[in-house]
Amino acid sequence: MSKTLMIAGCGDVGSRLARCLAPSGWTLYGLRRDVARLPAEVLPVAGDLQQPVCPAAWPQGELDYLVYSAAASQHDEAGYRSAYVGGLRNVLGWLAERGQRPRRLVFVSSSGVYGQAGGEWIDERSPAEAQGYSGRIMREAEELALASGLPATLVRLTGIYGPGRQWLLNQVRQGYRVASEPPLYANRIHADDAAGLLAFLLRADAEGAELADCYLGVDDEPAPLHEVVGWLRERLGVTEWAEENSVRRAGSKRCSNARARALGWAPQYPSYREGYAAVLSEAV
Repeated sequence: MSKTLMIAGCGDVGSRLARCLAPSGWTLYGLRRDVARLPAEVLPVAGDLQQPVCPAAWPQGELDYLVYSAAASQHDEAGYRSAYVGGLRNVLGWLAERGQRPRRLVFVSSSGVYGQAGGEWIDERSPAEAQGYSGRIMREAEELALASGLPATLVRLTGIYGPGRQWLLNQVRQGYRVASEPPLYANRIHADDAAGLLAFLLRADAEGAELADCYLGVDDEPAPLHEVVGWLRERLGVTEWAEENSVRRAGSKRCSNARARALGWAPQYPSYREGYAAVLSEAV
């Protein structure tokens, strides 16, 4: 099954996606500023999603799929709008210039579009009405993808962790203290599973499956943050506590992966325990 895929914004997850698909014979293009960091399986396209001029190395032939997987380098409202809304608009313009019409656009989004904060279960049908600028702008970008005229699927990834993503581990080593009541639920997905879900959806579409317009990318077990921290403290041998609670997140919700599972996907790391065990073993 040979297909052609452009990964616009081919960073960590995009590179892992390419490694998933390469053995199946897919032709893989990856667009990023620093193409030296692309894996060997990817045909490099040096460019900036936030610049309106199409990159010189943009492929001329047919593209079967487009995955838009940008990351904001500037973490403010202007930076988010430029990366997600402006960047996607630019790519859609490049496709139009070349008469390219992928059979599906996959837009990599975030569960940050949800504003729920009471620990409730949510799925793809739940209201996505975040009040913060990041969630609002991501929702605007989602709407642009869905109105693009291309068949489009949103993949709302939850907190991605894995090799090179050490924030929580570093916080735990410093005595990160999290209140247990009320529980602050957090959702996560290992970077390999995030890429694996994207690859699964692309293969399913290529094989003729009917995709929904949105999937949540999350493991099987949303868990209270204090439970995750306690488990990591034990594995890391941390005995000291920071003097004060230090939680930067205000949201609390439990995301369901039932829709993706119903299509046949299953995470390699079903909970934080398997995922962080792998991260810690690789760090040894």
